[in-house]
Amino acid sequence: MLHNGKSIFEWLKAYKQNSGRIALFRPEKNLERLNRSAEKMCIPQIDEGFVLSALKDLIKLEQDWIPTKDGFSLYIRPVVFGTDPALGVKAAASYKFLIILSPVGPYYPQGFKPVPIFVSTEHVRAVRGGVGDCKTAGNYAAGLSAQRDAKKLGFTQVLFLDAIERKYVEEVGAMNFFVRFKDEVATPNLNGSILPGITRMSVLEILRSWGYNVNERQISIDEIMEAHKKGTLVELFGTGTAAIISSISRLRYKDNEIHFSDEHSGELSTKLYKELTDIQYGRKEDVHNWMTYID
Repeated sequence: MLHNGKSIFEWLKAYKQNSGRIALFRPEKNLERLNRSAEKMCIPQIDEGFVLSALKDLIKLEQDWIPTKDGFSLYIRPVVFGTDPALGVKAAASYKFLIILSPVGPYYPQGFKPVPIFVSTEHVRAVRGGVGDCKTAGNYAAGLSAQRDAKKLGFTQVLFLDAIERKYVEEVGAMNFFVRFKDEVATPNLNGSILPGITRMSVLEILRSWGYNVNERQISIDEIMEAHKKGTLVELFGTGTAAIISSISRLRYKDNEIHFSDEHSGELSTKLYKELTDIQYGRKEDVHNWMTYID
């Protein structure tokens, strides 16, 4: 069954806050998303309440593995995969559910600095109507060749365009993508080929609470390049559990390149990174009630 990709997973983190308390960031949303992936992949649903309770018990047992250094955390990977002793292409009758834990440091070793992004015109990540909106086996492997090619050119991540028209921006590897125009902050709408990120959701809620004009809509790569020419493009950034917020220093599309700063992250992405990490590490009051505490 592993050969046929009968596997789904999630990732989230446990944080050791300044007060010494252990906290999870919106874990119920990860378990909801795991069940959405299960539904599409013909995998039985998990009992979300039971799994969250079991996860909290597990972290209590393994809490000594949670790093206390700033920017570090305990990485949590729930996994479900089919275990039928068969080679046929069909929904499995038996599955194994497990949770992997690992201490992790910051996603980018260079710290919170902007990263260069390459827009792929040859490779696509997912197609609407497929499983691009699920965390399932193979989704990330599908982007490895594009990632390899981008690294050869000196870029950290790949921005994928839609698979049908090769016109609209979708995701950056393991991140959702945001564009800050002069009068708007926009992110690609969830069209079935884009992962509904938990950090993406949280950033949208924060931006709206701050009074920004925020829209989830189609954004063409040509619109971004034209906005740069007109001077109405302010900054670009990505969001995800691993890096939280990634400001973008350069964006290469064909022979054209947008260049911000190689050293300094964008104003809004810096503000968002501080807001989210202050909440996660307990440096700021959690007015959104996003943190689940393990006492």
